[in-house]
Amino acid sequence: METTTKSTPVNLTLRAAEEVKKIMAGKEIGPEYCLRLGVKGGGCSGMSYMLGFDTFKDTDEKFEIEGVPVLVDKRHSMYILGMEVDFEDGLNARGFVFNNPQAKSTCGCGSSFSA
Repeated sequence: METTTKSTPVNLTLRAAEEVKKIMAGKEIGPEYCLRLGVKGGGCSGMSYMLGFDTFKDTDEKFEIEGVPVLVDKRHSMYILGMEVDFEDGLNARGFVFNNPQAKSTCGCGSSFSA
């Protein structure tokens, strides 16, 4: 029997994955929850990134990235294909950073884009 491995539409850096694991442990988020990555309408440039914890829904694809269970709504995949999520913890910024090659333009806050 032949098996195929589905490639993930997004990537988490090791720093981002470690931060997500810390948050899940610190907030005692149960094993039924996964990290949800997606987009929603709104924001300075037209669309904003979503990042949170949620349970699996029928419209989702589930992936394991760097040991983190990740959910992506199938309808959002085209907007975030190839995106990398990083985590910065420096003097100027602290938080998740979205690097999306699909974005035609982004705003100064880094969490809004146009496709």
